[in-house]
Amino acid sequence: MQTYNAPLRDMRFVLHELHGLEKINAYPKYADFTPDVVDSVLEEASKIATEVLLPTNAVGDQEGCVLENGVVRTPTGFKAAYDLFREGGWSSIAADPEWGGQGMPESVNKMVEEMISAANVAFGLYPGLTGGAIRALKDHGSQELKQRYLPKMVDGTWTGAMCLTEAHCGTDLGLLRTKATPNGDGSYRIDGAKIFISAGEHDLTENIVHLVLAKLPDGPKGVKGISLFLAPKFIPNEDGSLGQRNGVVCTGIEHKMGLKGSATCQLTFEDARGWLVGEPNKGMAAMFTMMNVERLAVGVQGLGINEAAYQSAVAYAKDRLQGRSLAGAKRPDLPADPIIVHPDVRRMLMTMRVYAEGCRAVGGWVAQAMDVAEASEDPIEKQTADDFVALMTPVVKALFTDMGSEASNLAIQIYGGHGYIREHGVEQYVRDARIAQLYEGTNGIQAMDLVGRKVGAHMGRYLRGFFHPIAEFIAANKDDAAVGKMVGKLEQAFGALQLTTGDLVQRSMKDPEEAGAAAVDYLRMLGLVAMGYMFVKSAKIAAEKAPTANGDAGFYEAKQASARFFVDRVLPQATGLFLTLKSGKAAMMAMPEDAF
Repeated sequence: MQTYNAPLRDMRFVLHELHGLEKINAYPKYADFTPDVVDSVLEEASKIATEVLLPTNAVGDQEGCVLENGVVRTPTGFKAAYDLFREGGWSSIAADPEWGGQGMPESVNKMVEEMISAANVAFGLYPGLTGGAIRALKDHGSQELKQRYLPKMVDGTWTGAMCLTEAHCGTDLGLLRTKATPNGDGSYRIDGAKIFISAGEHDLTENIVHLVLAKLPDGPKGVKGISLFLAPKFIPNEDGSLGQRNGVVCTGIEHKMGLKGSATCQLTFEDARGWLVGEPNKGMAAMFTMMNVERLAVGVQGLGINEAAYQSAVAYAKDRLQGRSLAGAKRPDLPADPIIVHPDVRRMLMTMRVYAEGCRAVGGWVAQAMDVAEASEDPIEKQTADDFVALMTPVVKALFTDMGSEASNLAIQIYGGHGYIREHGVEQYVRDARIAQLYEGTNGIQAMDLVGRKVGAHMGRYLRGFFHPIAEFIAANKDDAAVGKMVGKLEQAFGALQLTTGDLVQRSMKDPEEAGAAAVDYLRMLGLVAMGYMFVKSAKIAAEKAPTANGDAGFYEAKQASARFFVDRVLPQATGLFLTLKSGKAAMMAMPEDAF
């Protein structure tokens, strides 16, 4: 049985105690989002997640989407759930108030996204992709396009989709063939075919706004010749009502391993009308505005599934009776002890738990920087925040989704054979989580982005916002009575990361293959250190508050226990990766191609 209740207490801890939402409240843009307001939003979001979305999750997996005469029918309950979601204003909470949004800080929005992903990640893709499309159109679209499309996208009446991939090219978008020919009236004729288009066709809304990458007739070859276009399913009339059907047709939907409630479409654009978004031949820059939003959102999908899998596994481990504790019977009144008494089950549950808590804390750190970048008028502060978000975007996307997949598999292991069958629902988490490691750029590509573009950029400027606060925290807390020992272990892992970074930069300058060979392990190493910093910082806060916490003492004690487990059992992986990365590419590249 899929089990999920939003971890509101931990979310409040991350927002208010660990990162200090009052820092964001200090900006006029976010002054209205006081702790009381934020907590109320989280409470209401938890209700729609557990009461509306969670009941449709297994149904969506069992029924999937169906294509009928070019129209995709979503699973039973999705349309009603979407209507409640939209009517409740959830599609607009983080959008710009200029276009009808509520302007919620991203720090809060990411917590809401986590709840949606935990309850029904397939459903979450429909409004989630719209959020990225809104951002791209807001930042790059003409005033006319924004006025025509943004209000209805923000209120959820229309949704958005991102149309990049073609059958013959995935990541290498320079090979795409979709063409855009000027019509002479400011619009363009779009012709081509796209695949793997999430939410490209569905029955939840009356219109779908496609952002399409295509090439102009006179555009340069490769990625430098790509432009971005807006091509709606229905072309709006001047009064905003729906006009003629555009030449965008869904010719098929993918039959997938998981995420079956999300329509993944094959789309054909034939004599479709589109409008340029941004400058000609600058489409990749505009599209990356949307893609980076989605990469962070995909990371949160991994976190949400992790949390749901963890809670389901805990419920099962407390209920399933098998064997006796190695230390003697814990429940002599029962024929056997619950499996939660067994050390190996504890190992798996604690791993899942710290993955979720650690990713939530790191995600909150990044989201707060997004808010600073959005709201600050200080150019240095804004630049520092932007740099940090740029550095951490591939880490959030890759690390969170890797851990979400690992946690889902651990859930099956805890359930044993019962986890392998559909009845209990945890095998769905494994299948749903797997795609998050692939779309919006595979995790290997994220790692190459980190190592190849971010680490050495601007003489290491991106790394300063990461390295400096960790170094300062370690220096200030080495002798702390409560967390000093954990600080020492964090210092060891952090030192290994610093040494690895310097060595990797030097080797990569001489041989680019060294960067490729190291990228995935380096991303994991950096992510583990980020989580370690968050855990030790959390443990310090918890140790200070626990003695006078009264009803919250149990929460703070558990927070310290999570930190100890992470520092003792997970963080040492970073030191091991130091040795792995020190070995370089030699063993990886030595095998002749013919020998494979």
